[in-house]
Amino acid sequence: MIIQTAIEGKPNFAIEQPDHTRTCGQLARAFGNADFAQPTPRDLVVYIVEHHDEGWASIDALREQSPTTGLPHHLTQTPIPYLIQTSKGSPEFNEKHHAYSGLLSSMHTYGLFNGRYGLSDFIFIDKISAEHKAAADAMLADELTRQARLKADLGTDSTSQAWIEEKALFNNYKLLQFFDTLALYFHTTHTEGRKEGKFLNVPDGKGTDHTISITPREDGSYAISPWVFEGDSLEVSVEGRYITAQPQGADFKAIFDNTPKEKQIYQLVRG
Repeated sequence: MIIQTAIEGKPNFAIEQPDHTRTCGQLARAFGNADFAQPTPRDLVVYIVEHHDEGWASIDALREQSPTTGLPHHLTQTPIPYLIQTSKGSPEFNEKHHAYSGLLSSMHTYGLFNGRYGLSDFIFIDKISAEHKAAADAMLADELTRQARLKADLGTDSTSQAWIEEKALFNNYKLLQFFDTLALYFHTTHTEGRKEGKFLNVPDGKGTDHTISITPREDGSYAISPWVFEGDSLEVSVEGRYITAQPQGADFKAIFDNTPKEKQIYQLVRG
């Protein structure tokens, strides 16, 4: 899950990963204007964006409590065996929908462990302990095999051949990273903690990558520049639960499941 930061003494907003990806899908559906082209193939890209963390569903359903925080495991503090399971599960889920969705999902998994294919200097695989390194390496090797197989399948059709050309494929991979990290900007940090941010390598579909800035405004909206969405404003939302840390030994799953979901809404405007 994603455990949003909170003002001291206030409950944290806990977001299940599939709910996080639904926000990403809202962003993907609205992406595109005169300056930024919609992704191609749009429907398949939107699908993977909207479901790129679907492998987390079974782990989130455990409602497992962190022994250090008294809350559910936060995304970056998830035990590695669970992380390996989710990393394989998401491409498996998306491949069932379409080979191209499975390919982008597998690239997302591989990129998270390997510096997002050069877009980040954080190499997560190098941080994994020796206890779990072999299992992680095996999972990543399987994902490279999956990618080769799916590319071969997609390469047999003249239409999908164009989708897997390197520039076109990595444009869509970069868009997936943008939607993911923009949603995480809101989901990981409470309102009062959000500051100006930047998102690098956002392709316009015309041959140029851009740096997109986000700036909180006094009216509670967030200015995006350059503007990448249709219209002049965009409202997106996410569902989650406001959870207070519980002592160990509490029936945490019951407490979590009996806490109703609420919605956070974010207003994006042209900067």
